[in-house]
Amino acid sequence: MSTKLLRNATSGIVAAAVAIGANAMEAIAPFDFIAPNSAFAQDVDERTNIQVYKKASPAVVSIDAGDGTGSGSIISRDGLVLTNAHVVAQARRRTLNIILADGRRLPADIVAFGNNGLDLAVLKIRGQNNLPTVALARPGSVQVGQRAYAIGNPFGQFQGTFTVGIVSRIDKQRGLIQTDAAINPGNSGGPLLNSQGQLIGVNTAIFTSGRTAGNIGIGFAIPVDQVQPFLAAVRQGRASTTSTRQRPTSPVKQPQQISLNGTFVNAALSKGDNVLPVDNSFFDLYIFQGRAGARIRIDMISQQLDSYLILLDPNGNELAQDDDGGGNQNATIMATLPANGTYLVIANSSGGGEAGAYRLRALAASGRSYQPPVRRRGIIIIP
Repeated sequence: MSTKLLRNATSGIVAAAVAIGANAMEAIAPFDFIAPNSAFAQDVDERTNIQVYKKASPAVVSIDAGDGTGSGSIISRDGLVLTNAHVVAQARRRTLNIILADGRRLPADIVAFGNNGLDLAVLKIRGQNNLPTVALARPGSVQVGQRAYAIGNPFGQFQGTFTVGIVSRIDKQRGLIQTDAAINPGNSGGPLLNSQGQLIGVNTAIFTSGRTAGNIGIGFAIPVDQVQPFLAAVRQGRASTTSTRQRPTSPVKQPQQISLNGTFVNAALSKGDNVLPVDNSFFDLYIFQGRAGARIRIDMISQQLDSYLILLDPNGNELAQDDDGGGNQNATIMATLPANGTYLVIANSSGGGEAGAYRLRALAASGRSYQPPVRRRGIIIIP
């Protein structure tokens, strides 16, 4: 079974565990025993943060695409800039403005886009030969739990913003990095860095529930493992010069209410539907009311596309996901609901751009439906 970005939008999120015993021991230890160690640890962390920022931030830029903003990383001294395709794909002109960390505003041309919906693009700043650069980490070097640092221009207003987190999850099947480092709109295309200040990924999307567009600790980056082949294609002249990406839908269409009675909903994924910016795939949203302890089953059946399901709990956390659990290209989720409230189902395709008809149903294991008053929730996927 594969796992994917917003299909695994909240999958595999493990809350950081706190060593209660260690904390308790520190709480009762003599002050002169723990103070030097605590101070030392704090100093090491702070020094690392400062060093990463000083090393990488001069090469992180803001991109003014006319009808939107984003971030990027200078990867060559002559001005190649790595960013997201969705940052520049809808630009009305192929010449954009790049704002350097030192405030200079320079023209840049769109050079290439990622193939097959890969959310990457390269720009070239004109007339430069001595710019600072961000180094790329070695492919395969990223590990869950390691520190992760993001630099970018959130909301197009706060250039050079630096945030710190960890690598929360690595989706090996799809090759995606999940992080809790704060990423917001405008951070798209900026670097996700390791503690050596090397680029381990390109920040591409966040997941959030509700109607706000802010970060809730679930961000995604395209890893250096996919960046390196793309850059090789760019340098060899094999990369696409046009984008095939769909414009992400914003705001996301409101979810449709369904009940746990087993009745099939007939629908289709197609152009004009909600679009995940990370892989250019379509999705529909459904909500149902559930109660704690209830066993439910959700089926997505199609002969025209590879079905993919995600189930989110009332707090927006992922409860389950499935690709081919229903056999062939069908998806099935079976789960026990942890709380009373409104649950969200994301009916998605496994691949970018897949379109076709499907059938979806949700049913309670007891065969009885549960229908408390409807409380609609929104979900926004932010490029």
